[in-house]
Amino acid sequence: MFRSEDLPAQERLAALDELWANDTHPMRVVSDAAEHFRATVRMLDLGAVNVVGLAVSPCEVLRTPKLIRRADPELCSVIVPLSGTLTVSQAGHDITLGAGELALYDSSQPFRIRFTTMEGATRLVRAHIPRALLRLPADGLKRLPPGPLSAAAGFEGLLARLLADVTSSSTGYRPHDLPRIAVLAQELLASTVAHHLGADGTEAPGSSRSMLLLSIEKFVRQHLGDPGLSPETVASAHHISVGHLHRLFRTREATVAAWIRRERLERARRDLADPALRDVPIHLIATRWGFKDHPTFTRAFRSAYGASPTEYRHDSATVVRRSWISRPSPGFG
Repeated sequence: MFRSEDLPAQERLAALDELWANDTHPMRVVSDAAEHFRATVRMLDLGAVNVVGLAVSPCEVLRTPKLIRRADPELCSVIVPLSGTLTVSQAGHDITLGAGELALYDSSQPFRIRFTTMEGATRLVRAHIPRALLRLPADGLKRLPPGPLSAAAGFEGLLARLLADVTSSSTGYRPHDLPRIAVLAQELLASTVAHHLGADGTEAPGSSRSMLLLSIEKFVRQHLGDPGLSPETVASAHHISVGHLHRLFRTREATVAAWIRRERLERARRDLADPALRDVPIHLIATRWGFKDHPTFTRAFRSAYGASPTEYRHDSATVVRRSWISRPSPGFG
């Protein structure tokens, strides 16, 4: 949780800006009325799906080319206003959304999100997932319709209701429900994207190719800590050739080796940001996730996130101390 009300007025905008600037896909937040800025943020990780519930006064959130070069985990995001209005600008399109609508956007392209509700707060929920998990063709997101999508029915309606529910302070879910909700959220996001790409946009979820890819993904995640994990060992475990494995990944936006490296780095990043692991030496975290030596890990981490592991751990600890609290609230009050 983040609540601006628990900070002095002059620090509120800067605190949220710092929080998001140090995220895995860094963004900046700006406002012409910083002295009146207010925001409540509720964050939840559902496996590979990260969900944020937000209530915010008028402002803009920016992801610039410079921020993309600094770090891009290649995410597909969905944004759903619950009350008020907002505008998503990306790739030459301005999409204005109200309650009952949603939009999809891409972390690898610059975007601007404007929250324009003047009376009270814009309330919304946002979720993102690595594009590689959506089984998209290389240009998949570029082929999605630019306009707003209705969240009144279909996969979009189910997805919007689930995201609103899990970010509510009065949700009836229990901690042991989260793994099931994570699977459901991922499948609804994938189904929403596939539905709007059309029949030729992606593999059917039950096809043999799709099932093989899901098995490969599961195997890789279970063996990320094995330094010997490689395209060769993945192919051997699934009784296919390395060439066949690479052909399976041709429609993805990363090679097999690059995807394994990204998954390892993301697990290490989460450990470095975890206050409960702050006393674990960085070289042990690197070893835990399959990196054979510390210099290789440090170079790969800096390339992916724009900071060394030591710097990232320090910055994450600073953000946690300044910006996180424990009292839930769906709005400003």
